[in-house]
Amino acid sequence: MARFYTWFLAIALCLTAQRIETLIGNGERGLNDRQVNNPYGLVIGPDGALYWCDIDSHVVRRMDLKTGETRIVAGTGKKGNSGEGGPATAADLDEPYEVRFDRKGNLFFADMKNHVVRRVDRKTGIISTVAGTGIAGFSGDGGYGHKAMLRQPHSIVFDRQGRLLICDIGNDRVRRLDLTNGLIETYMGNGEKKDPAEGAKLLDTPVLAPRAIEVGRDGKLYLIKRQGNALYEIDPRRDTYHLLAAKGFNGPKGIAAGPKGTLVIADTEAHAIQLFDLKSGRITKLAGTGQRGDGPEGDPLQCKMNRPHSVFVDRQGVVYISDSEAHRIRRLKISIR
Repeated sequence: MARFYTWFLAIALCLTAQRIETLIGNGERGLNDRQVNNPYGLVIGPDGALYWCDIDSHVVRRMDLKTGETRIVAGTGKKGNSGEGGPATAADLDEPYEVRFDRKGNLFFADMKNHVVRRVDRKTGIISTVAGTGIAGFSGDGGYGHKAMLRQPHSIVFDRQGRLLICDIGNDRVRRLDLTNGLIETYMGNGEKKDPAEGAKLLDTPVLAPRAIEVGRDGKLYLIKRQGNALYEIDPRRDTYHLLAAKGFNGPKGIAAGPKGTLVIADTEAHAIQLFDLKSGRITKLAGTGQRGDGPEGDPLQCKMNRPHSVFVDRQGVVYISDSEAHRIRRLKISIR
């Protein structure tokens, strides 16, 4: 019955998904051209290469999609907090979670257990801290980001104005950093551990555990909460919350803008990748069986996964998946007509 329901929704959305395949990883932990070590946030960079966070190796990595060659772009492979003002590859990190690029091609990532967001200069490769002091806490709104305190920043994204949004999950807030002047402020949440009311204003309204954030292709913001399995739409013109889904997910931890009015969700504790249709509100499984495992490749709906944490969708509809505890990065092509 469940399989028929998935099939029915796929037909309703005119969705096709090609075979799923492993891009890198063999199921074993490693730090080389064939292996990854608990991959999390991933993105295609301005150079067309794939970048991701290998959290258990404490590095940010790059893969040339034409040759398959990989290299470290930040981190030494050693857990720590060091390297400010020097080469990014000589800096110690502590579980980097998510990586993004600004309009100039500079790389940013959330160095989660160091409670900071760091920047790697595109030209020089020098690393610097743009938000956080390295000590967990909450402070600094209205001042410089590098003097403000964060607590376990998870997800980051640039809004349409080029400001950096930070899911400051341990403080139950989303912070906003203006990179033109370096100033930080609270954009969503007030620190209370409650869910936002429908239509509530962003500021001074609770937002419990904001886990992942994305800018949709319609310019709106989409937020997943770690507790409650909820998906919210944020209207940036009115700065209000709107609940899109409170059922159908199980511990979602990653979100990406998909093609033609859709979102792709890494449904972590369901061991699956889901497609959310913004017009109908339907949820369709793209990949995974719902059981924890590793493969086989081929049919996406027969491929078991192991707590996938992140997804990215390129302009051609190729979905890149951090199948985290299977120690693989997978990909598949989707088409929506």
